[in-house]
Amino acid sequence: MRMILAVAAVLYSASAFAQTDKPPMVGDKPLVQVQAKGTKETAAKPAAAPKGKPQSIAARLQACLDLDDGTKDRLNCYDAIIPPTPKPKPAKAKGYADCRFFKEEDERLACFNGFAESIPKLPKT
Repeated sequence: MRMILAVAAVLYSASAFAQTDKPPMVGDKPLVQVQAKGTKETAAKPAAAPKGKPQSIAARLQACLDLDDGTKDRLNCYDAIIPPTPKPKPAKAKGYADCRFFKEEDERLACFNGFAESIPKLPKT
């Protein structure tokens, strides 16, 4: 009986000792907990994807076609999907990702429009 009481006393004191106000330590530094990063909100968002099913880049580019043609909103929509990174004297774009290299907004908008309109319409599910 004494042995059971001794073990219970040791376990009880160990659990009380573990519940201190100090944060857990790794060596001489406090343990850091990593949290998930927040997402950036943009002014012009492409159409939202259903939860659990991410949209492809093609579907998001086509969603930008719903905005008025030749407007800053449509360009912002495209730029939210593929951020611009201008280069000096870019060649003709071979794919939609190459549109980000144009410095002029009108050229970039025309480039994205050309690729977004040439994508075949995807079936809606």
